[in-house]
Amino acid sequence: MKHLFFYFLVSLSLILSSCSKDENPVAIDYSYHAHIDSPDATDKSLGDTLIIHVEFESHTGETIHYANVRIYNKDNGTELYSKPDDIHVDEESGVFVWEDTLVLSSSNGFSAGSHYVFEAKVWGDNDGDGEVIETVEFHVM
Repeated sequence: MKHLFFYFLVSLSLILSSCSKDENPVAIDYSYHAHIDSPDATDKSLGDTLIIHVEFESHTGETIHYANVRIYNKDNGTELYSKPDDIHVDEESGVFVWEDTLVLSSSNGFSAGSHYVFEAKVWGDNDGDGEVIETVEFHVM
């Protein structure tokens, strides 16, 4: 009986070791794009309301796993806006829309005479998978 149990364990270990993971997993074609509908690159003024509208899309219909919209000062790198709060959106339809408004004011960190970068970023399940970053630069007068 002891030999039969040993034989069973050896057979089971051989079966399990022969079923290893695929060393070359198939890469997913996310074909992501971030369509920045607003804002545009025209000059802005302090006190203006910035309308934000970005459509993140997978042209192959894959899940939008992560999306981020941010605004930072081009001159010193200070980040003034970063949304959504939970960037792990997992939108299975292949389309995720982010809409918001933001007043360009000194209380929000904006200053006249500065240049800003509006950035929309989308990526897959793992950091960097299918990553796409689109930007629009604008000046606050």
